[in-house]
Amino acid sequence: MNWITENAGVLLNGVAMGLLLFMMCVGLTVIFGLLDVLNLAHGAFFLTGAYIGYRIGGEVSATWSSFLGALLVSLILGALVGIALMVATAPLVARGHLDQALLTLGVALVISELLLLVFGKDDYSVAAPGSLAGSTQIFGNAYPVYRLAVIALGAIVAAGVWYLLERTSAGAMVRATVADRQMVEAVGIDVRKVVLVTFTASSALAVAGGTLAGPVMGATQGLGDQILLLALVVIVVGGLGSVLGTLLASLLIGLVQNLGVLLAPELASFVMFGAMVLVLTFRPQGLIPSAAVVSR
Repeated sequence: MNWITENAGVLLNGVAMGLLLFMMCVGLTVIFGLLDVLNLAHGAFFLTGAYIGYRIGGEVSATWSSFLGALLVSLILGALVGIALMVATAPLVARGHLDQALLTLGVALVISELLLLVFGKDDYSVAAPGSLAGSTQIFGNAYPVYRLAVIALGAIVAAGVWYLLERTSAGAMVRATVADRQMVEAVGIDVRKVVLVTFTASSALAVAGGTLAGPVMGATQGLGDQILLLALVVIVVGGLGSVLGTLLASLLIGLVQNLGVLLAPELASFVMFGAMVLVLTFRPQGLIPSAAVVSR
């Protein structure tokens, strides 16, 4: 118990990191696991959101209006990018994942180069808004209020996404599209609209997640690649197409990474990938794979 109270900040950092990863990963795993489209540009979307937070929100101080404005711009831009990406990848769905990977990797490189031209190689910090910029006491140690807000918002987003996909007719249409696309089309549902909404929502969530992560991680070149690597680990560990698996894996990877830095800084990356190897050794399909993906 003493160890937990002494390292409560590290554990909370792991939870906050895990929930930020979930916002990034859930759209990626739905697109890949359910719609069978591999999108390697998701990390670049996340990085774009971080830079939007810096540009609109500010580096030293941020108001609620500027921060919410940055979130709104991120959601709109993410939705537009999602639409464009869906149109670009549609002809490649039947050609396999390699073509999709090359296209989306090319998109990621273009976005990264554009961001490099605009912002340069400097690292930028991003300010938290208003009252969230301070800290509070947790077990006698100061802890940033903004990270607690990220944990609360991440939990709300996770619950909302799970409910949407698992308990609503819209989520049922997505799952049905995976299970039997021809049957869904036969009953009069426009599959293209289902795919469009899924792409739009997942991309918007990725860019918005980057904006929310700005005050925690900053905005810097290389962040997109780092987050994409963590996201791919999360998807493999959690199970393709599974919202609950993605949430559990995101929290696991977030905690393992932060505890690894605390306990063995020089081996932190090995600890994370070691955890992935252990999971895949005993659960090759992931922790909680989607039933639709398993049945395919």
